[in-house]
Amino acid sequence: MLTAFIWLAAGLALIAYGINVYNGLVNLRHGVSKAWSNIDVLLKQRHDELPKLVETCRQYMQFEKSALEQIMAARAGSQQAREAGDVKGVGAAESLLRGSLGSVVATVEAYPELKANQSIQQLLGRITGLENAIADRRELYNETVNLNNVRIEQFPDVLVARLFAFRPAELLRFSAAETSDVDVHALFRR
Repeated sequence: MLTAFIWLAAGLALIAYGINVYNGLVNLRHGVSKAWSNIDVLLKQRHDELPKLVETCRQYMQFEKSALEQIMAARAGSQQAREAGDVKGVGAAESLLRGSLGSVVATVEAYPELKANQSIQQLLGRITGLENAIADRRELYNETVNLNNVRIEQFPDVLVARLFAFRPAELLRFSAAETSDVDVHALFRR
């Protein structure tokens, strides 16, 4: 009788531990989704601001049309990747978008009439604020993904993770060009 009670208690403890591990893994999976949703909201806000910037600049910059077209093409690529849930595609498209924005900022700096335009300055300020927020959320997202991926590979959690088909999440990576130092002189060469 005592032996049966010990086996029952051990079995219940094992089940309770499995439930605890499962709930922890579910919490991490939803944390990854939440972190991605936070990035997605900011990307959408920035993408909503870009057409306004392009239209305002277009009035002044007929001769810089290619830079504006690059922004809109990169924006469209990023939006398609976001809608498809393609984290790698978002990283690549966002790298192109940031490079194109750098060209516009350099152009604005080079032309006093653009630099003095209040609408352009407000839009650039808003986009810069969104860029900073995206960088913060990107860091949080990658940290959450890392916690998730480590946890589903650790023993004994890996047993529960495999049993319930928990999958690793993909880190949000950017091109080497985006993570390297900006060559300010190259931005002003035209």
